[in-house]
Amino acid sequence: MATIKDVAQAAQVSAAAVSRVLNRDENLSVSPEVRARIFQAAHRLGYVSPRQRRAAESRRHLTIGVADWRIVRPDRPNVRLSSLSCLVQMMTDRYEVQFVRLTCGQTLPVDGIIAFGRFSAEEVDFLRAQSPSIVFVNSDQRNYEFDQVQVDFQRGLEQMTAYLLDTKRYTGIGYIGGVYQSGNSQIGVMRAEGLRRELEARGKYDPRLFHIGEISRESGYTLARRAVENGALAEAMLLGSDEVAEGAMEAFRELGLRIPKDVAVIIYQDIQTLESRWPTGTRIEMYPDYVWENALELLFGRISQRRSQPVTVTVPAHIRIGDSA
Repeated sequence: MATIKDVAQAAQVSAAAVSRVLNRDENLSVSPEVRARIFQAAHRLGYVSPRQRRAAESRRHLTIGVADWRIVRPDRPNVRLSSLSCLVQMMTDRYEVQFVRLTCGQTLPVDGIIAFGRFSAEEVDFLRAQSPSIVFVNSDQRNYEFDQVQVDFQRGLEQMTAYLLDTKRYTGIGYIGGVYQSGNSQIGVMRAEGLRRELEARGKYDPRLFHIGEISRESGYTLARRAVENGALAEAMLLGSDEVAEGAMEAFRELGLRIPKDVAVIIYQDIQTLESRWPTGTRIEMYPDYVWENALELLFGRISQRRSQPVTVTVPAHIRIGDSA
């Protein structure tokens, strides 16, 4: 059974810091990164503090559905869901939450829903039938019936472009990514189009440096290898997803390219479909913790009926500077 010392060792902090963070000592000054590290270590080791045990007696159990079929291929996992229970622990003691992934047309008993992307009227009706408590993330709902979190993804691309061209002084930016089409669902188009618009505004867009295929590791490998062999690789390349990045990075290694010396790499990270093999790499985070936190706060307010007025929150995408660019 894990002890507080085990958590302290895993989080690389003192046992006293672990105790005060897990007991929500408001007088303790600690960075969000350290706080997250402590909760993640405790969650991973299965350590439950005495205060958490007492709180568990009155904690409400919720099942929250995640509707992600508009941004994640249905045949791909959503590995982000496995870490959300820890995020809820960091936010509140009031709820114990189980997250389930929803499939359009398949009914599951849920207390609330977080829905990502733009949905048809029929899909919205399906979601509404599962639960009246829904938060849409990056959607196009205009009737103000639901709470919404809008992500300013163009701002993330602006930050990335400014960092690469103005700060790092790279001469150009290219793109390797994919598009997935199924019925009326299309995934992957907006990220390439957003980068194109940003580069066109600076007079830096070169269509020869944009390589688009499928959203898969195999496609990322093929596109990256072809770009190198055809001399169509920019100094800095945005890789459009985790899967594409895996294949592209493998191709770069095989061809002897050093990152970032020979090619700078930035990964466009939507909801994670893979555990990152480059946790210290530079990336654009479309749905970091604060997006989930805002969505959960809105949803908890609806479920508990503390609020009936719909709310829209806008948050910017975020570029996380790492060692790959």
